Amino acid sequence: MFQRPAFVFSCALLLLGSCGHSQPSLPGFDGAAWRRDVRGCAGLRQAQLPALDQHREALYNVHVDAVARLLGRPDEEELQEQTQRVYYYYVAPGPQCAPGRPAAATRRLSVRFGSLGTVTEVLYTTPAGRP
Repeated sequence: MFQRPAFVFSCALLLLGSCGHSQPSLPGFDGAAWRRDVRGCAGLRQAQLPALDQHREALYNVHVDAVARLLGRPDEEELQEQTQRVYYYYVAPGPQCAPGRPAAATRRLSVRFGSLGTVTEVLYTTPAGRP
């Protein structure tokens, strides 16, 4: 004999566990090419920028896990106060491609996540104070 509250609770956990974070739809964007181009050194990311720019709004409110699946591990990550974080992806070859992979004052895509782990800002930036 099963107990109804335990059965309902188990079903609810199963449903919640099966819920994934949806992948944003970016027509014309080749996420596999983007992910292969670590630090933007092969120039593949530059080719993806028009599609990314056209559909950039689709990234807003997307969870950090879905962004990581789409764009891969960030080239750099910054943790900020109140569990906020920023992922940085270099978009063009530059000094960051040299041996030792130094940080570079090269254009990069910045994806900012709020305290709920969802995208709040998508910008292109050039790091200040870098040589």
